[in-house]
Amino acid sequence: MLPLVALVGRPNVGKSTLFNALTRSRDALVHDQPGVTRDRNYGVCRLDEANAFLIVDTGGIAGDEQGLAGATARQARAAAAEADLILFVVDGREGPSALDDEILAWLRKLSRPTLLLVNKIDGTDEQAVRAEFARYGFSDVLAVSAAHRQGLDDLVDEVVERLPEEGSGEVLDNDPERIRVAFVGRPNVGKSTLVNRLLGEERMIASEVPGTTRDSIAVDMERDGRPYRLIDTAGLRRKSRVDEAVEKFSVVKTLQAIEQCQVAVLLLDATEGVTDQDASVLGAVLDAGRALVVAINKWDGLSGYQREQAEALLSRKLGFVEWAEAVRISALHGSGLRELFRAIHRAHASATHEFSTAEVNKALEIAYEANPPPSVRGHVSKLRYVHPGGANPPTFIVHGTRLKELPDSYKRYLENFFRKRFKLVGTPVRFMFREGSNPYEGKKNVLSERQIAKKKRLIRHVKRGK
Repeated sequence: MLPLVALVGRPNVGKSTLFNALTRSRDALVHDQPGVTRDRNYGVCRLDEANAFLIVDTGGIAGDEQGLAGATARQARAAAAEADLILFVVDGREGPSALDDEILAWLRKLSRPTLLLVNKIDGTDEQAVRAEFARYGFSDVLAVSAAHRQGLDDLVDEVVERLPEEGSGEVLDNDPERIRVAFVGRPNVGKSTLVNRLLGEERMIASEVPGTTRDSIAVDMERDGRPYRLIDTAGLRRKSRVDEAVEKFSVVKTLQAIEQCQVAVLLLDATEGVTDQDASVLGAVLDAGRALVVAINKWDGLSGYQREQAEALLSRKLGFVEWAEAVRISALHGSGLRELFRAIHRAHASATHEFSTAEVNKALEIAYEANPPPSVRGHVSKLRYVHPGGANPPTFIVHGTRLKELPDSYKRYLENFFRKRFKLVGTPVRFMFREGSNPYEGKKNVLSERQIAKKKRLIRHVKRGK
């Protein structure tokens, strides 16, 4: 296990900017607005090639123990309690504050190794800034500018010197067997609650306030001997309702999470049915071509009549993705989770299945004989052969002639035939049609001198005959 370093401080002191600088990434959402970070975000610092360590970005502690601010503070405290070293980040431009004093008093009670880190020293008198924070009693005060990468080498050297060889942090691995599952949906449908239920701890901040989750947070877990990577994402809303800059960045993070996952679990609110916002999220999943499982949350709170109405609505509005399995769950109480993971396994197996050229050609031959393409303007498309073109989603490349005239209805027939023959569930199936090019197209037949002479003789012979 890698040693773990926690970034702790009040809001808007530059913890997320420092996290991105140390991990050489853009994993943390950064904005001038205070309180953007809420959940714990883990990454690996490898600036010292010989010594890597795990670093966790936390939300700012605002001194309020109620609502979202209180939940954010609890997340920060949990990160500090498990860390091998705490970096207490303060703002060098604004100087010490009463809130900094409160956080420092709590850190001293925690009795964990702590370093004072003064950020945003660019454009200031560094000695004067150090003198301002001298009253905190730290023997060594580190001064950096995370935005301009100033002082980071000295910071890393000091951190590595104070860290133990073995720590308490587990890094996200790149195990190819690990199934990457992204939980997506509109705001306030229970994504964070579901992830917390699966992990068995309050890893994500769950609240009734829409838009609580702002960043995409990945967590590794193991269930029944199988490894997973769960990705909690921010809720997606229609573009017309996205006006804050922070929310626009959250949308980008969510779309990136969908692209990087293998299975997307679309959460729906059973009490509200399928809304236009749900359709927008579903469109993003289909555009990415990811395997899909529909999880209908809050199912336990419906009466028998409400369930019948919900079933009819789902059947009508989700008919175009009938290949996706729908599971009824309760994220709050944990019902239906076993069925959810079974659906995830089936979708993942279908999306990542590797096909041989022989078996897909046999399927195309059977499909062609059972139902040949219709005649279009007196011509019939010919399907000569097919071969696999990739996985996640399964892609098949069909070669033939006059394929541009192949009707969409026949393309859907091929998709449904392949889906049924190979028992593909929970994943889109894509077909690409390629026509063989004419090797002589665009080439002019230039006659030789002998051919030209022969052509003239034939023309004279025809004229004499007339």
